[in-house]
Formats: sequence, C-alpha cells, structure tokens
Amino acid sequence: MRVAKTGNEAMAEAMRQINPDVVAAYPITPATEIVQIFSGFVADGVVNTEFVAVESEHSAMSACIGSCAAGARTMTSTSSQGLALMWEMLYIASGLRMPIVLAEVNRALSSPINIHCDHSDTMGARDCGWIQIYCENAQEAYDSLIQAVRIAEESLLPIMVSTDGFIISHGMESMEMLEDAQVKAFVGEYKPQHPLLDLDHPITIGAIDFTDYYFEHKRQTIEAMRNAKGIVAKIGQEFGEKFGRHYGFFEEYKLEDAEIAIVVLGSTAGTSKVVVDELRQKGIKAGLLRLRLFRPFPYQELANALSGIPCIAVMDRSDSLNSAGGPVFTEIRSALYDLEIRPKMVNYIYGLGGRNIDLSQIRSVYEDLATNKTDELVRYLGVRE
Repeated sequence: MRVAKTGNEAMAEAMRQINPDVVAAYPITPATEIVQIFSGFVADGVVNTEFVAVESEHSAMSACIGSCAAGARTMTSTSSQGLALMWEMLYIASGLRMPIVLAEVNRALSSPINIHCDHSDTMGARDCGWIQIYCENAQEAYDSLIQAVRIAEESLLPIMVSTDGFIISHGMESMEMLEDAQVKAFVGEYKPQHPLLDLDHPITIGAIDFTDYYFEHKRQTIEAMRNAKGIVAKIGQEFGEKFGRHYGFFEEYKLEDAEIAIVVLGSTAGTSKVVVDELRQKGIKAGLLRLRLFRPFPYQELANALSGIPCIAVMDRSDSLNSAGGPVFTEIRSALYDLEIRPKMVNYIYGLGGRNIDLSQIRSVYEDLATNKTDELVRYLGVRE
C-alpha cells in the first residue's frame, strides 16, 4: 500500500502493526510524535498494548527492562538527552540480554541547547551493547523497525533503529506499507526464553557479580554482539525475499569501480548520491558507501568493499572531541588498517546541531578527493571560521 508518511508516522505505524505487549516512554523532541501517535492507537483500542507513561527517560528504560524481564514484547522511543538519561539502564538492558526495541530519533546533545539533528546521542551510546541501525529515509525506518523485533529476540540483545531528527522524522515521503497480517506473520509470536513470571522455573536477574564471574558474563554479551551480525544479515535477506526490499550491513552505490568514495550514515546519503550521479556523467569514477549497521561493526565486510579505492572520505555527523577523528572515521580507518594497500583517508565533521549539508558541500568533498587534498586528517565542513 503506497502512502505518504513522515519518518515518525512510519515508525508509529510499524509499532502498531507489531502490536507490542508494553510500551513505556517519555516525550522528547523530535521523537515525541512516535509514542504520541502510538498512544492514540492504544486509546482507540487498535492495539492491546499496555502503555506506561513514566516521569523520565531513565524510568522509561527501567520500566522496559522490567516488562521485558517479565516476558513481554517491549518497545520504546527517545532522542538526544532522553537517550543520555537512559545511559545507566542501557548497559543493564544489554547485560541482562533484554530484547527491547527502541525507535531513536537522532538529535544533538546539549550544551548549547539544540533540538536538531546530529548523531551525538547514538554515537555516545555506541559501546553499551545495543545493536544500532541507521536509516536513510522513512521507508527504511519502517522496514528496519519491523526487522528489529526479530533481530532483538533472536540475538537476545536490545536494538535501536535511528532516523535523522526533523530531516526524516518530520519530512513527508512516499513509502510502501505492508499489510497488518504480513507484519504479524513476519514478527511472529513472542516466546520469551526465561521470563521472571514463569514460576515453575524460577531464575535470578540482576544479581551482584564481582571478580569471580563478571568477566565471563560480560564476554557472553560480547559474543552475542558478534553473533548478531549474522542474525541481522539473515533477517534482512528474509525480509527482502518476502517483500522485495533488501537490507544488508551497508549499501554500495556505484562503488564497484570507484576511484574516490565517501562513507556516510543516514539521510546525507541521499544528497551524496545526487553528486555521485553528477560526477559519473562527467566521467569521474565517484562512489558511495552508506553504512547502515554500526553495531555490531561489520569491519571485515567493509574492508572488502572499500579495498582498492585509492582515496576515501568518511563523513561524521558527530565529533569525538579528543580523538583522531569522528567515531565513524576511527572505526573505518581501523577496519582498513590490515589492507595490503591502504587508501588515503580524510575525515569530515559536518552538520552538527542540524547545520545544513547541501550539494555544493558534498561536491567539495569529492573535489578534495579527486585532487588528492588529504594532508589534513580531520576537516570541519560548513562551519564558519
């Protein structure tokens, strides 16, 4: 069914079709609309979800952990400071192997106070044991949220599906929705493995764990994240076979013979593709890799995809502030370290706080690559000097 939806509406519709047992949430711009729309579905009896309106995002994730531990299929949504306020509970959710699904809308972190898009919030949470998927548009947000339920429940790990605040969340797009019955059949019935309410098989959750076994239990989460990569690939392939829209770890756009290439996350990929097409018409072999799965990080697959490209720019919509480049750049650079012939690489920090990224700026990045201007490791694109 072809419809016009914003990214927030698309994710809310996906939640409706998933029909989770529990949604616990606290409103925050620009993610508020997702749970606001979904709460209307609850009030109208369209879903049979227990909606828990809490007093903070920390409480929201705490309630999600409790409901998930009890055996309920659980979802939530947040953004920016809300994700930061969940910080303590994010680690607990992954450590307890809770398959919670979070619809995240990327927004800058304060200070200064800002409600617009960058990736500082999710990049700050990149090492907390949550699977992370970054979407280019509303269609991918809708499709990915549906897949996320299966990914989380098969890996026994929490997952966040991210969209760019206001750019995707509030931008209206044409997209294809599945029938309710199709989504219901795809996600299936939730069968929790060790619910606390199974009184015939009592377990302990959240026990204290000192030097005796903490390391071993943390290693289990590490291995689960490694194994999750295969689960993401399998479910993406199954989704594509059933519904015709295929998703992998990343998208390669005219990359097979590229001599210069950009690596980017999220909605900026769409702008970059326009520039790639322009350059190709001029005979310049430009390409693009849009990274979709950031955690677990598919470093081997990325190395294979980017090997042989002489010059690469990695674009970060966040900054590590004191590292040798932004978080995506340092990961990509590490992934390519063992190549026999390493490409020249440069990092562009861009779009912080929602600063616009336009065609001319993307063209300037490709021009730098084409003219071999890679002497400066980290550059700041579109910032006033």
